[in-house]
Amino acid sequence: MADFLGLEPEPDEGFCMRASSPHRATREWVLLIVALVIVGGIVAPLWQTFGTAESRADLLAKWTPERLGRLLIGPEQAACYVCFAWAGLILLSRYREVRRQRRAFSLELLPTEEGARILPEDARPYARKVDQMTAQFGPFILANMIRHGLGKYAISKSAPDVAEVVRNQAEVEQARLIASMGTVNYLVWAIPAIGFLGTVRGLAGGMSMAGTQEADLGKFIKQATDQLGIAFDCTFIALALSLVLMYFLHAVQRNEETLLIDSQEYCQEHLLLRLYDPKPTPLGTDAP
Repeated sequence: MADFLGLEPEPDEGFCMRASSPHRATREWVLLIVALVIVGGIVAPLWQTFGTAESRADLLAKWTPERLGRLLIGPEQAACYVCFAWAGLILLSRYREVRRQRRAFSLELLPTEEGARILPEDARPYARKVDQMTAQFGPFILANMIRHGLGKYAISKSAPDVAEVVRNQAEVEQARLIASMGTVNYLVWAIPAIGFLGTVRGLAGGMSMAGTQEADLGKFIKQATDQLGIAFDCTFIALALSLVLMYFLHAVQRNEETLLIDSQEYCQEHLLLRLYDPKPTPLGTDAP
């Protein structure tokens, strides 16, 4: 669950390319805890010094079970909860798919021993080996990149051509991941839109009472205030859910982008740098 929350993945998950990254990983959650401690250490004493006991008691008294019920329960809130749960389940499935994709790094699809080289005549046997090893686990992004690269090498026998194919395939996989996130992107936009819809409904309900409650001003003010409370409660819940969902969307997208980067680095180290690319014979000279 660590990588889903934005942390570095566990080092025992097969091939972890970030262990050889040229920069040191940033422990974002550790920095978040430090930030909370700093802010809490400043705000808490100020609240104790300048906040009166009456103001603190009034604040707690406002959040009664009835007030919390009006805040959390409503037609717009329910619609926001449905969208949030739907998007959350999609992101959870994407997170599990990223973890499944990382199993490919431990399958030894290519030779990893030092000094091993891949000749043009070895390309198709290695491609068949990749197909056989991944058949029981399902499709892998890494295996697909390796398969396309080996197929190109078997035909052109040129390492630069293989590098171009691997790079193009990585771009295709990235475009596919972005396109398949369209529903989640729509739900991230839809949640605050539903909240604003509830806000408009509450404001319209408050204004519609102006012509019906002229004889009793006090009753009109109370009902209009309740409608305004409903309006802003919808917006509050929608924006809060949207903020949480946007973070999880960011975390999953970052893990998917890191997967593509690790796949390209794996191909760079175990495929491109091991290809045998004979130098062409200069024109006008006889081969020995």
